Amino acid sequence: MKAVRATFVAVVFAVGLSACAVLPGGGPAPLDTFELSAPAVEAKGHSRRQILIAEPAALKAFDGQNIVIKPKDGSIQYLKGAQWADRLPLIVQARLAETFQRSGSFAGVGKPGEGLAIDYQVIAEIRAFDVRVAGGDRAVVELYVRLLNDRNGEVRAARNFTASAPVSGAGNQAYVAALDRAFGDAATQIVRWTDATL
Repeated sequence: MKAVRATFVAVVFAVGLSACAVLPGGGPAPLDTFELSAPAVEAKGHSRRQILIAEPAALKAFDGQNIVIKPKDGSIQYLKGAQWADRLPLIVQARLAETFQRSGSFAGVGKPGEGLAIDYQVIAEIRAFDVRVAGGDRAVVELYVRLLNDRNGEVRAARNFTASAPVSGAGNQAYVAALDRAFGDAATQIVRWTDATL
């Protein structure tokens, strides 16, 4: 009986310790969580084409919620205490789609599964989406984009888009604001190029 009681007390003590870890003040500090915004792009014309924005491909470093910092070429770190609100490729896909929609240049813009009769796919690859902190802090976004004819599988055009923005201020908010500006520049270029190409 004493052995059973001792075991029960030990279990209760262990459960109590684990409960303390999830109490306020007992666990790690919550991460700052960030999103990207979709820029407004002035439409130059209106096409009857419908386009699909595919989920961008990305290396593992960019295929998650971590915000990448590059202290020098060839090495990466993650912004401490901060994260994206979702996997970065999904955020880029959603904001690219929104930018295309806001331009009003196409008859339809959607993502996979939304049931559009697609003419072209916009297929992007995230090649850079980070803050460079060597030689002056700046955010760099590089997206390689292909326009794929959905009817015959042929690539109509392909181009690399690079944009950068200086970091103004200090802290996580300043780093992400610079990334947001660089992404907005790249997204604007992509929409205008697609509009002119198709």
